[in-house]
Amino acid sequence: MLRIPSNFTFMLGDGTTTTCKKIVKKCLKPKKRWQIVSAGAGDKGERLYGWAWVATGEPRHLLLIRKHLKTGELAYHLCFAPEGQRVTLRRLITAAGLRRPVEEDFEFGKDLFGLDQSQVRLYEAIRRHTVLVMIASAVCSVAAAQARPRTDTQARPPTGPEDIPPPEPGHVPLTVAAIKNLLGALNPRQATLEHRVHWQNWRDRHRARARWHHQRARLGRPLENPYPQVK
Repeated sequence: MLRIPSNFTFMLGDGTTTTCKKIVKKCLKPKKRWQIVSAGAGDKGERLYGWAWVATGEPRHLLLIRKHLKTGELAYHLCFAPEGQRVTLRRLITAAGLRRPVEEDFEFGKDLFGLDQSQVRLYEAIRRHTVLVMIASAVCSVAAAQARPRTDTQARPPTGPEDIPPPEPGHVPLTVAAIKNLLGALNPRQATLEHRVHWQNWRDRHRARARWHHQRARLGRPLENPYPQVK
């Protein structure tokens, strides 16, 4: 799957050449062609979008289009389905939803571990810096994954806009950033470990409370859309 711009040119099954933007105006005007599907769970609830797909002239190639329900902003994905693989809209949307965690991994690598902050010119130096950063990122990622079952104590999510907030929101699971901060506290020049753990617990508890209220607020403001929802 590859994200492409609106002026990307491709060929349809009848041999005509068009762009992504034109195909939306020509073939996707009827509302029944769009379906509401979640691209994955987020902090504020399910990430719902309008989705549509179009077959191209190339074998096993499809155009997947994502539409924001409030702004109407469109995003285009050129998809390839290997031979023998069953192609469904749900599978394509699941693959498109994986783009977000990949972007977060690059963001963590840059912001937390300095992936893009090497002031070197030689290839060998760049390679060493990249390998060391990826090792540090991998160690924190594995530690966060192993700690998730023990540190995820969030309260049960709300089921309606009238739900009463729980007396104890719990804690969100430890993230890669949290693991990195706790490891940094082992440095004697940094803040003490007790101080860092105290503030980490406060942040995790505050995030759990904010996540619960965000989800309840979204349930109280259902999106009015003309597309059928796929369960």
